[in-house]
Amino acid sequence: MLRSLSLVLTVAVLGAIVADAQLMDGDRSTEFTVRIENVSTPSTLKLSNGETAPAPTAPVLWVIHTNRNPLFIKDRPDRGHGLEHLAEDGDPSMLAEYLKTARGVVDVGAVAVPIGDSEPGPILPGKAYELKFRAEPGQQLTLAMMFGQSNDWFYAPSGDGINLFDEDEFPITGDITSQLVLWDAGTEVDEEPGLGPNQAPRQKGPNTGEDENGTVRPVGHTYDHPSVGQVLRVSLKVSRAATIP
Repeated sequence: MLRSLSLVLTVAVLGAIVADAQLMDGDRSTEFTVRIENVSTPSTLKLSNGETAPAPTAPVLWVIHTNRNPLFIKDRPDRGHGLEHLAEDGDPSMLAEYLKTARGVVDVGAVAVPIGDSEPGPILPGKAYELKFRAEPGQQLTLAMMFGQSNDWFYAPSGDGINLFDEDEFPITGDITSQLVLWDAGTEVDEEPGLGPNQAPRQKGPNTGEDENGTVRPVGHTYDHPSVGQVLRVSLKVSRAATIP
């Protein structure tokens, strides 16, 4: 069942974007490492037909920015810059390319190869992505990645971004999973997670579902789905602290 998802994602992000790192003032920037682990099991999804299924997660987009959420506005339609591709097909490349020149964006990139693998693909239970970036006080992190067993659901922060520094400008570390929400992009009509024929593991090709023409909003209760913490564990640590003379 997951073979087609792997194929879709591999084709979509083959040679995926590596961040165009922008050099920042060396005396203020801190290097962070983010680890995104899939902590689900092969039976995390409880399907209406009595069967179970895993909850793979697609390649991750990351953005360092200084303004509001650069990806979407809650309860507004998708802006058409690539969020649909990320949410429906697990392909962050179009959105990452657009964000390179977006206002308030300092740095952007995508990670598509799971740790220990040699080719792009989703993270299955027990697998993880890892990414590194540099940031300064006043800058925030936004992550986005597709919930693979859906038509257009994706994980992203609940607000305008994840704070990387506290009020005293010290780097923040630890588990940040609770800051992520499962969102519905509103671009494709929803089907039951894990069973829908127009979802990545089962569809014949990208962008094959019925258009919804809705708005970006938190996933509701139409279908049962696992909590964020049942699928992901996201942690933030300092790789290299700033050196201030």
